[in-house]
Amino acid sequence: MAVSLKKGQKVDLTKTNPGLKKVLVGLGWDTQKYDGAHAFDLDAAAFLVGSDGKAKSDSDFIFYNNQEHASKSVVHLGDNLTGEGAGDDEQVKIELGKVPTEIESIAFTVTIHDAAERSQNFGQVSNAFIRIVNEETNEEVIRYDLSEDFSVETAIVVGILYRHGSEWKFNAVGSGFEGGLAALCKNFGIDAG
Repeated sequence: MAVSLKKGQKVDLTKTNPGLKKVLVGLGWDTQKYDGAHAFDLDAAAFLVGSDGKAKSDSDFIFYNNQEHASKSVVHLGDNLTGEGAGDDEQVKIELGKVPTEIESIAFTVTIHDAAERSQNFGQVSNAFIRIVNEETNEEVIRYDLSEDFSVETAIVVGILYRHGSEWKFNAVGSGFEGGLAALCKNFGIDAG
């Protein structure tokens, strides 16, 4: 039975799931009806950051154009251009034991592609969620359904997987950013220019 989280809650991942080695992080969303001429293209990404909360280099930013970390510990499974259908819209696999020791946490984000040009924002997105699945058993162990009412935000930090001693924990964040991907990258120490 998955642990269902609310914004700001933190939960043990590996301590409560002994033997957990590989996880699948699924992110999903629905777009509400709107009259714009463009389809919504939401993009999930993972930022691998050190103790200072910053990525060491661009290669620590895992997304549809950089799908695998050099350590092979984090792999993005590809871009979903429409978000159509039920279930996960984009997925990231993580092999916990392979995550380099200098990486303190992995932040999972969702942005709207070309949000400003398309006049789109997270006020037009609903039913967003993140879930963590034990890849070996296919059992969902954590789920966080974002219930926030976003408005002008074009990027969201959905949740953070982080080290706590020798264990991994998860923090349900759900905080929005204006400025899309560029603002998110700047927050995590990456030059998106």
